[in-house]
Amino acid sequence: MGQDGASRFTTPLQAMPDTTAYPIGIPGTPWGEAERRQWRAMQSRRRRYDHDVTTRVDRLADRFETVDYGQVDYDGKAYTLHALRSRDCNPALPTALVTGGVHGYETSGVAGALEFLERRAADYAGRINLLVAPCVSPWSYERIHRWTYDAIDPNRSFRADGPSREATALIALVAPLLGKVLVHIDLHETADSDESEFRPALAARDGKRSEPGLVPDGFYLVTDTENRQLAFQQAIITAVERVTHIAPPDGDGQIIGCPVLTHGVIEYPVSAYGMCAAITGARYTTTTEVYPDSPRATPQQCNDAQVVAVGAALDYALDGPL
Repeated sequence: MGQDGASRFTTPLQAMPDTTAYPIGIPGTPWGEAERRQWRAMQSRRRRYDHDVTTRVDRLADRFETVDYGQVDYDGKAYTLHALRSRDCNPALPTALVTGGVHGYETSGVAGALEFLERRAADYAGRINLLVAPCVSPWSYERIHRWTYDAIDPNRSFRADGPSREATALIALVAPLLGKVLVHIDLHETADSDESEFRPALAARDGKRSEPGLVPDGFYLVTDTENRQLAFQQAIITAVERVTHIAPPDGDGQIIGCPVLTHGVIEYPVSAYGMCAAITGARYTTTTEVYPDSPRATPQQCNDAQVVAVGAALDYALDGPL
């Protein structure tokens, strides 16, 4: 979903136009607290976490144990951080972690995590313990933004001493499970607003030049440079391809500036980058990327792609080759 909440279609694999100077700060000078306050004043509440997320979590309470794993309070507005986990967790079984809404504006990540619980989770009862955090960044969700209240990208902040309160709360939730998590799938989107808003904002915040990039049209995955598990990644791609299209590489064989390893898969050093997918040390990890602004995909297809990706990840982790 774009910054203005509307879908903006772009020509696949074509560079987005260069942007004018960002309206906050002095070009070449990193932001201070005054600029962060100015940026914060530009953000407005445009949807409701309590209505969209908390209500659905409450409706699932008869099937899953609800876990309130923290609270973040910004300008007097408190947000409870919700997770759901399998009732009667069996210590003999491995655990699967599903996370959504690390970037609050990435709508299908939140909806997909919740829809997986509503539609598919029962298929895995007695086979694996589930832990699902459907909306890691509620303030950002309400403002349809990538950053937290503190103008921080949480998906570059997953360190125990990191600056994102949302990230450190999730790390604390997962800490007792380290060594027991078999699979972790983190649900994301790549949207047109990444280029039109968030990359220019990032450059302005850090006092750097904004370089335009490409927005890939389609679904893709980001694996871990240190733990590629390409057969696992490809199993997810194959399943998702039945419900939506996979992003092709650009003319340089890349997606978002990264070489394509195999159909629809690129890699990042997730631990070095402080990404959510690094927090468990699970054998199987991946980050999904849905393109919600595509003229070839509806919002429901985007949600379906996330649900199918979670199911395919669990199927491979449970039934795939040892």
